Formats: sequence, C-alpha cells, structure tokens
Amino acid sequence: MSEPRRIVVIGAGLAGASAAGALRERGYEGDVLLIGAEQHRPYELPPLSKGVLLGSTDEPDWVHGEDFYAEKDIRFTRGVTATRIELGARLVLDDAGGEHRYDRLVLATGSQPRTLPIPGADLPGVHTLRTIDDSLALRSAFDKAQRVVVIGAGWIGTEAAAAARAHDAEVTVVDKITAPLGGVLGAEVAGVFRDLHTEHGVRWRLGEGIAEITGGPDGVTGVRLSNGDEVGADVVLIAVGVAPRVELAHAAGLEIADDGGVAVDAGLRTAAPDVYAVGDIAAHFHPRYGHRIRVEHWANAKGQGAHVAGNLLGENEPYLDSPYFFTDQYDLGCEYRGLADPVTDELVVRGDLAAREFIAFWLREGRVAAAMNVNAWDDGDALDALVRARATVTPDQLKSDDLAGLA
Repeated sequence: MSEPRRIVVIGAGLAGASAAGALRERGYEGDVLLIGAEQHRPYELPPLSKGVLLGSTDEPDWVHGEDFYAEKDIRFTRGVTATRIELGARLVLDDAGGEHRYDRLVLATGSQPRTLPIPGADLPGVHTLRTIDDSLALRSAFDKAQRVVVIGAGWIGTEAAAAARAHDAEVTVVDKITAPLGGVLGAEVAGVFRDLHTEHGVRWRLGEGIAEITGGPDGVTGVRLSNGDEVGADVVLIAVGVAPRVELAHAAGLEIADDGGVAVDAGLRTAAPDVYAVGDIAAHFHPRYGHRIRVEHWANAKGQGAHVAGNLLGENEPYLDSPYFFTDQYDLGCEYRGLADPVTDELVVRGDLAAREFIAFWLREGRVAAAMNVNAWDDGDALDALVRARATVTPDQLKSDDLAGLA
C-alpha cells in the first residue's frame, strides 16, 4: 500500500480529531482535512453530562489545544457539513460548496440524540443533550427549574438527574424499563443506582410509557404518562439514547449493518476501497467476540480514532480494545469494561453492594465477559487483563483471590 497524498476525515468529534492527530504523530506528511459541522474545535463528550452540567466547569475537555491544528498543518474546517460522497470519483462535497478529493477517507460522523414521536416534544423547555451548547443551555435551565422530568433512565438520564438535584430541582425520571440501567447492568446491580438516586430525592416512574409532553408557547408544564397521570415539569430532558449519523454513508452506498452502524471489518475498513469508519457509527467486527459490535462510548471513539491512523498508512491491524465507559453520580464513581448480557451471563459480586463498594463480574461459560468496579480503584489493571483475556475463573476465585493473580 503506497502512502496516500491526501486523507479526508469527516466529523470533528473525538474519533475524527484523534485520527487526524495520530496521523501527524506517526509522521504522516501528506494533506489532512478535518471537516467539522460545529463551530467549536473538537472536544470530548463525557464532561457535558458531568462537570459542565454540574457547574464545576464551563468548558469540555478539548481533544487538542487551540493552536494544534494549525501547528500540525491539519486543515480544519469549522461549521461545514459534508453533504455527499462520490466513491468512484473519491470526492467529498460540502454545504459550503467545497469539493475535496481524497486518497483515503475516514467517516467519523458520530451520533445524534433520539427524540420522541409524541405531541409536545418540540415545546420550549424540552431539551436533548449532545453538544457543549446543549449542556450549557440545560445547566442554565436547571438553575431556574423547580421541577425537572428526565425521560430515559440510561447513563445520560441518570447523570443528568444527579446534576439537576445538585441544582436543587425536584427530579422525576420516567422510563419504560423497570430499573435504571437495567438493560446494561441487570436488576441487582441496577438497584444500587436506583437506591442511590432515591436517597438523593429522585422520584421514579419506571415501567411507564409517555403519551405527550404538555404545555404551550410559553413553555412545558408537564409530562403525561400512558396511564393518564401527569408529572409537572418546567424543564424536560429527553435522554432516550442516540442514533448513529449514517445518512451520508448510506447515500453513498456503504453497507449499513443490522445495528444501524456502518459495517467495517476488524481493521475498521468498509467494503469500499480506502474508506474507513470509526467511533459511534462503526459496526466493527471484533475478533474477540466473533461478531460486529457498535459502541457509543468515549474510549471507543478515542481508541478507534488513534488506531485507524496506522491502518490508513498501511498497517492493516485489527482493533482489539474492549469496550470501556465510566460514570460519576453523586459520590459514586465506576468503570465498566467488556461486553456482558446481564440476562444470560452469571453475575458475581466481590465486595458490598449495599455499601456501594464492590466489583461486579459477568461470567459467560465460565469466562469473564465484563467487569465493573464501583468506588473501588485498586484493581483496574487486573480487571483490564481479565476482560481482555476472557479469563476462565470460578465465582469463588473472583470473590476472594488476588485479582492480579487470576489475570
């Protein structure tokens, strides 16, 4: 594979900016174009539902310094959206009239918040959370709010609920699921998060559907549930997940996998010559799992972005990192590694669930599929190794043995 003269990266989030930066770190001297739809320089998303929303900082974590792109001769176009890819001509067109030829192309278009197809979803006072501007607007709304309803009991919903309580708002979380984070953690571990929020004054309406968001031109007044009950609100956050931005890829004729992402192989390549996809949109064939996975977390965007740079330059290496994410809610912090099915995998707990100091393991056929440490910070390297190796262990070993010795 000859070295490309020009590499175009569509999407200036963490994945795209990491790819552009890693190309220069590897000594690539050709043209690099980074196309970003936002006016901000690339930033990381986790602080938006944590520090920024809480008010402990006004800025996200920037991927690179303000002068990085100019210093590294990366042409970064802010506020420009790619509108079409012509695979045969190796051409990207944008909404500013630009035409950009490429030798290699990276798609890092990220995700957008899902909305709800219900009356009132567009009323003043209804928010979603994805960008730094969204986070600052929501924080300002929390400052003035008396009653907040969060629709969605996933990671963003629960982190936002904690932030709203820190702003002294009354908070109700509504979701069809019967336990917050239950689809990821299972009922027993999810109960830790439910009880944590309950102790901090959050009210739950779980197992409930949403009929409409009520209000008028002056703003939202409440959320009507499918059983007819209305929960009063002057601020509503819709936090029901995100959808990968694959419209550009689909229109170009790239394969879209069953999970909605752009199908890529172990090395993050699409079936189209010299076209790669990374981050939220990448439905990546992971050799460790033997099937495609699509991961919407910070570490995946950062890791795949940096990794794809080597493959753009001819390395052809598979991406092997395990999924990883973290959360901070009130006085609870945790890290999750791996990929578990909480319905079918065996849960093993080391430590004390009630004290919120424990490590949860999920075993599949006797092997470690995932591990989550909660307010327990001494065994991160061992947990990484156990998950990466899919180590064969017994529940008793996980509960009592030295974890480093099991890895």
